[in-house]
Parts: sequence; C-alpha cells; structure tokens
Amino acid sequence: MEKYEVFRSLAIIIIAAKFFGLCARKLKAPQVVGEIVAGLLVGPSVLGLVGYSDFLGYMAEIGVMLLMFTAGLETRISDLRKTGLKALLIACSGVFIPLVGGTLLYMSFYGFAPWGDDEFYKALFVGLILTATSVSITVQTLKELGKISEFVGTTIVSAAIIDDVIGIFVLTIVIGMKDPTQDIGKTFLMSGLFFAASLVFGYLFYRVFKVIDKKWPHTRRIPIIGLALCFAMSYCAQKYFGVADITGAYVAGVILSSLDDSTYISRKMDVNSYMIFGPVFFASIGLQTDIKSVDTSILLFSACFVIVGLIAKIIGCGGVARLCGFKGKDALKIGVGMMTRGEVALIVAQRALSIGALSGAYFTSVIFLIVVSSILTPIILKILYTDKAAAPEAA
Repeated sequence: MEKYEVFRSLAIIIIAAKFFGLCARKLKAPQVVGEIVAGLLVGPSVLGLVGYSDFLGYMAEIGVMLLMFTAGLETRISDLRKTGLKALLIACSGVFIPLVGGTLLYMSFYGFAPWGDDEFYKALFVGLILTATSVSITVQTLKELGKISEFVGTTIVSAAIIDDVIGIFVLTIVIGMKDPTQDIGKTFLMSGLFFAASLVFGYLFYRVFKVIDKKWPHTRRIPIIGLALCFAMSYCAQKYFGVADITGAYVAGVILSSLDDSTYISRKMDVNSYMIFGPVFFASIGLQTDIKSVDTSILLFSACFVIVGLIAKIIGCGGVARLCGFKGKDALKIGVGMMTRGEVALIVAQRALSIGALSGAYFTSVIFLIVVSSILTPIILKILYTDKAAAPEAA
C-alpha cells in the first residue's frame, strides 16, 4: 500500500461503516452488524475499494484493545466475584461441547480414524477451531443495549476470558500430542502466573491510580495513564505469559473499574473507539473475506461447520448457564453471546496449517463461521433483550 493510500482507505471505511451502521440501527439491528456489512461491501468480496493491509490490521487490533479495556472498566467487581464459578463452568462446557461437535463433524464427512492417526488430529483441530470465542462483537452489542454491566453481560465477558485461557491450554495439549517438543506444563504455569501477577500488581496499580484520581480528579491525565496501562498489560500478557492480549486489556479495565473516575475514563475511550478504531475493527472482518475466492468444493462441509459451531456454543454455554440458575431467556442470552468467532479461530486454524494438521481449504469454513456468527449474534441478542417477556436475571 502506498504511503498516502491509507488515508483514502480510512475515509472509505469510516464513511461506509457509519452509514451502514446507521442503516442497521434504523432497521432495529445493532450498528456493529452494519459496520461488518460495510467491510464486506467495500472489500474484495464486492466493490474492491479497500484492501486489507498490515496497517489496518494494527488499527483493528487497537480497536479490540479499547473495546475490551472499556468492558473491563464497566465491570462491577462484586458481579465478577459472583460470576466466578458460574463463568468457569460455562467456559469449560463452551470449550468441551464445540470440541466434540467439531471432531465428530469432520469424522462424519471424512471417516472415523483411530487415536494417533493423522486424520484423527485433523478432526481434533477442526473441533479446536470451534472452541474459540471472540467476545468483542458481543461486548459492543451489549454496550449499545446498555447491558454490559448487568449480571448476564458480566457473566458472558468473564466466561469468554476464561474460555480463551482454556482454549490456549487445549490447543497446546493437542499440539503436544502431535509435536512432543511442546512444553504443556510451561503453558499452564505461565497462564497461572499471569493471573497471580495481575492480582498483585493490579492492587498496586489501583492504589497508585486512586491517589492520582484523588489529587487530580476528572482530568485527562487519568484516562491517558489508564490507556498506557491497558497497552502495557496487553503486551505483557501476550509477550511474557502467552495469554491473549485482549485478556490483558480486559484485566487492566477491571483494575481501574472501582475508581471514582472509571466512568470518565470509559467515556474518553469511547470517543476514540467510536470515531475510528471501532469502525476499522468491525469493517476489517468483512475486508478479510473474499467470497469470490472461496473453495466451492468444501461448501457443504462449511455450511455444517457453521451450524455446528453456532449450536454447540448455545447448547454448551446456555445449557450450563441454565443449570447454574439462570432463568428464562438469560441462559439463552449467554449461549448466544458466546457463539461469536473471530481472530482466535483464525489463529488456531493458522497454527493447524503451520504444523500440517489441516489444509488451507478449511479457511473457507472458518471465514464463513466468523462472518455468519458476527452478523447473527448481535441481531439475536437484540431480539432477546428487547423481548418484554424476557425473564429476570439470576441473582
């Protein structure tokens, strides 16, 4: 991409994303759906006006960080404590059911293979792709609906964070089964150390910010330093502990969520996210999709892959949420909120490709799942939350 081409691309993305976002809102759908559709339209699938680049990828990544940081800021610590065990159970089921469902789906199409066979590992990696949850779209939808800080919203975000960690463990275990040089124990240890370090240093950061907040209340230096903490924790989580960077961003938000000025920080973050980084992130989902170049020989498998991927999360997460005491439609909200897939699914697919466990043809299935889940999830959540007959949330 030429040096100044990026400005043209950003202008097209921002105008298209906001226009289709407003159209979606007029149609009673969340704006995020319109922004994803905008990416599909201006990207290689339809008009070809904008191509995906490393620069846009970096901006999209910042958009995810801001979104998760804001979600953390709007999380109540008391609710997080309440959702702890429930979120863990929901996340475990949300990994196990899709893993089994994806594995059985592959074997149903290509034959059942014995343990240790190459075809068995291919089936296992297909299941692994389905375990990943991308909560960023759900978070944005819940923010639009004003439900992010409610008990169900907090449970979804907590479960998705735990889901990420469990997914990393499972991925490492499966790779270790195929490649014995991988150190599974180290992965468990480093993830545990990250959360232990977050507790210790998180408390220290909170005390420092509390002093700053008291001395200079409601000043811009507070959100600026908070943003620095967000990026620093994202970097440390991924670089030194092998935990997803979005987890670090969310934890940074949770650390600052009890400050008197947490709402002020969140509002300042929203300005950046709403103006540029958010639209670029959601449009980038469409920009990375080229429908014209998909492998048509795998379309039937892809359709079944999408169906199994969506239903497995609803059954796995929503079913356990029901068993955990969530009444009425609240359990369904959790199941639907957990069914979005995104960059994590692509990372797992790329890892499988790099070690020869899957061929590039299966990226078609992954892309379809990401696009369909990204569009359907906010629409279904909007319907569930606007249903006047919805049951009250679990206490």
